[in-house]
Amino acid sequence: MLGEEEAQAAADAVRSGWVAQGPRVAQFEKEFAATVGAGHGVAVSSCTTALHLALVLHGIAPGDEVIVPSLSFIATANAVRYVGATPIFADVDLATGNLTVETIDAVRTPRTRAIIAVHQGGVPFDTVGLRKAAEGWGLALVEDAACAAGSTAYGTPAGTGAAVAAWSFHPRKVLTTGEGGMVTVDDAEAAVRLRRLREHGMNVSAADRHKSSQPVLEAYLETAYNYRMTDIQAAVGLVQLGRLAGLVAQRRELAARYHELLDGIDGLVPVRDPAYGTTNYQSFWVLLTPDYRTDRDEVLAELAKRGVSARRGIMAAHLEPAYADVTAAPLPVTEQITRDSLILPLHHKITDDDQKYIVGILRELA
Repeated sequence: MLGEEEAQAAADAVRSGWVAQGPRVAQFEKEFAATVGAGHGVAVSSCTTALHLALVLHGIAPGDEVIVPSLSFIATANAVRYVGATPIFADVDLATGNLTVETIDAVRTPRTRAIIAVHQGGVPFDTVGLRKAAEGWGLALVEDAACAAGSTAYGTPAGTGAAVAAWSFHPRKVLTTGEGGMVTVDDAEAAVRLRRLREHGMNVSAADRHKSSQPVLEAYLETAYNYRMTDIQAAVGLVQLGRLAGLVAQRRELAARYHELLDGIDGLVPVRDPAYGTTNYQSFWVLLTPDYRTDRDEVLAELAKRGVSARRGIMAAHLEPAYADVTAAPLPVTEQITRDSLILPLHHKITDDDQKYIVGILRELA
């Protein structure tokens, strides 16, 4: 949902003469961190780069193993390879699509150094259970919160209490800056290093150099990256942040309407809130069980034929050519979800009649 306010904010940033990482980025970091209950925010160019920096922060390196869900956008696994480590795929819970303590423990080895747990499609994972288990195992826990802005776990925002979390502001997310991401941490020293890592390892930012009335001779403390967000993006993000609560409330109302309309269709199981939290319904997926009389791909084809833009469910990285060289443990739930689920349209302009039309087709195909 983008409107005139976002357009005006971007234009104001352009007119200000400061378009690179600057004061609007700093403000967006501060306000976003406060919204998700984190101590510090570090804006970056994408959630993928946020995940990469989170692993660098923890010192993950070649020879290390990092447990990840295969059931996630491929960026989750790719970030592990960026640091030369080995992704180890774990299975997920059928209801939430998320890692559990049990599925992680099943693939944990002496070489495991970290876990990347995803709040899949905005459905929060069991933050209390996974954080406690990771601490007990002595493993770093990186939270892939790409889709989770506005979701809650145990009564607090999904990012509250995370040692490090990575967020996405891609247009398919509830809050967008076009492209962009954020790393949130509670530790102040970690935030300082993350800011260096996103800006070539410089010990003073470009914005701070330009604010100084005296020449600043910066130093480059380590080999790092160019992962910065622009002030134009941050200006849009600040407007979006003001919309977030309303957008989540609207999405939850629309999801409730889907639940009402889908009730009683044999063989179709829609995503729901877990017992310990609430989802922002970034994605509204439905799982087709053997009792449903039409297979998933036929359903997608029929919906498309009738003008409905649904899409396949969440991908499984271990089934992609890029990971053909990785030997994965059996992942039956992952393969069931990626094979038998689809994502229904859910957006701020969808109408009650639209939802009735979509569900009518699903009911007919059942």
